[in-house]
Amino acid sequence: MKENIIKSRLSDELSNSGLTTIEIAKRINVSPEMITQYKTTKKLPKLDTFAKLCKELDLDANYVLGIRNN
Repeated sequence: MKENIIKSRLSDELSNSGLTTIEIAKRINVSPEMITQYKTTKKLPKLDTFAKLCKELDLDANYVLGIRNN
C-alpha cells in the first residue's frame, strides 16, 4: 500500500516539477531513462537518489513517503 502512495506521489512531483526528464536526470546524476522509470514503472529510486531528488526539486520527503498528507 505505501509503495503505491510513494510511487504515485513521486511520479506526480516529477511530472509537475516544470523540468524535463533530461534536466532532472542531470541534476541528480542519473540517466533520463531512470527518471522515466520512476514516473512510469514500479521502480523506485535508491535512498541516496531519492534524497537528491527531494533536494533538487524542493520536495517534502515526508509527503512523498506518505508520512504526511500535505
